[in-house]
Amino acid sequence: MTTPSTSASATTTSSSGNGQTYRGPFAIMTVLFFMWGFMTVFNDILIPRLKEAFTLSYFQAMLVQFAFFGAYFVGSIVYFIISATSGDPIAKIGYKNGVVIGLLISALGSALFWPAATVPSYPLFLIALFIVGLGFAMLQIAANPYVTILGPERTASSRLNLAQAFNSLGTTTGPLIGGYLIFQYFAHTGVQGADSVKMPYLMFCIVFLVLAGIFFMIHLPHVGEGKVEPGIGALKYPHVVLGVLAIFMYVGGEVSIGSSIINFLGQKNVASMDPIEAKNYVALFWGGMLIGRFMASVELSEMKAANKQIFLIVIPLLCFLLFWALRSWNSTPGAFDFVAGWAIVKNYLPLLALCWLLFQFGRALAGRTLVIFCATIVGLLAVAMLVGGKTAMWCVIGVGLFTSIGWPNIFSLALDGMGVLKSQVSSLLVMAVLGGALLPPLMGRIADVTHDLRPAFIIPLIAYAYVGFYGLAGHKIGRSRQIAST
Repeated sequence: MTTPSTSASATTTSSSGNGQTYRGPFAIMTVLFFMWGFMTVFNDILIPRLKEAFTLSYFQAMLVQFAFFGAYFVGSIVYFIISATSGDPIAKIGYKNGVVIGLLISALGSALFWPAATVPSYPLFLIALFIVGLGFAMLQIAANPYVTILGPERTASSRLNLAQAFNSLGTTTGPLIGGYLIFQYFAHTGVQGADSVKMPYLMFCIVFLVLAGIFFMIHLPHVGEGKVEPGIGALKYPHVVLGVLAIFMYVGGEVSIGSSIINFLGQKNVASMDPIEAKNYVALFWGGMLIGRFMASVELSEMKAANKQIFLIVIPLLCFLLFWALRSWNSTPGAFDFVAGWAIVKNYLPLLALCWLLFQFGRALAGRTLVIFCATIVGLLAVAMLVGGKTAMWCVIGVGLFTSIGWPNIFSLALDGMGVLKSQVSSLLVMAVLGGALLPPLMGRIADVTHDLRPAFIIPLIAYAYVGFYGLAGHKIGRSRQIAST
């Protein structure tokens, strides 16, 4: 097994080696995590809207995710090929320029939504989503490893969980804002069908262009791990290869569930909800990821044990009170009905208590926490498939809380000790986002055949079972030999 090169240029420094933490640049990077979370979850709103506008089957509607996450795979594999043949592109252009390029590509894809809705053309929508996904692939390749090296390696999981928490803040607010704009605001103005997505995506285009300008102008320190030579060194490490498959399964499972919640809650054997009401529970699903990632950033940090326990109680409690207030206001527009709000959110409280308990068992270990949380998800999905009704509804919504630590923990475990190969490993991991393109249509096909989404949850159940294996043993395979880092 080869050892990652430790040669470094005179202009680079290794955060892992000197223990320095770059709080300012880290804060700036969280803006990116928020934005791609906010926009990614818009796909969950697009699916039922385009399904109705173009009279699509579940399988056809899920091609939204196929186009979007398939672009991650294409963009990442192109990046990996360039890295293997010519050297790491990020090492040449820098993290900041990588971010700017990603934002510009995403802006172009967002702009194409206008002609796609004007025609209207479902294939053109898929092309636009594919281009947005290409931009996001570049952002992911640059941002994730950058966050891990903006401080000591031993706290990389904590930083990545915190950054992903801001991603979850985007995915939490996205369904609320997107659902209001697409299902309510534009409906009131007489805009229906595909036309209702024109303005939201035009606004995305403008925001991406503004962000690209800001990132081009600001100064971000060049924090590197050294110069990486051409080759496929990252694939020589079994824990990396198994980590790639873990990301594939994790993203596929998460996206399959998030994409189906609105239609799932609309089923008569579950909750018979209309899309306007169901979008609030989509926000709760993604809001659970927000809570879990903030809790994980605390649990996996080097904070004093007593302070950890305080934050692990305060964070979910404050978020629950916020959910309660929002649902109380939504129950009675223009006023607060806390009794009605409590009736809606009270079932979420036991899930929060269980999450706190599982963090205690996790003992601040990324792998241990991953397997415990995935085992819980498998149990929740099994109950949802077997029972149905409101119990199934809350089991599926609860998955958001426990899937929260998946991406950052897998990513940090796979990147651990990889030194100069971090960007190459990152491109492989982002490539595995292909799971979000392939598993949702497979889940949709099962739903089409059975005329019920409940049996289709076998797809994410299997996916999370594998992720649990990676947390239990997969990330340790091939690690007996020391991997040098800078």
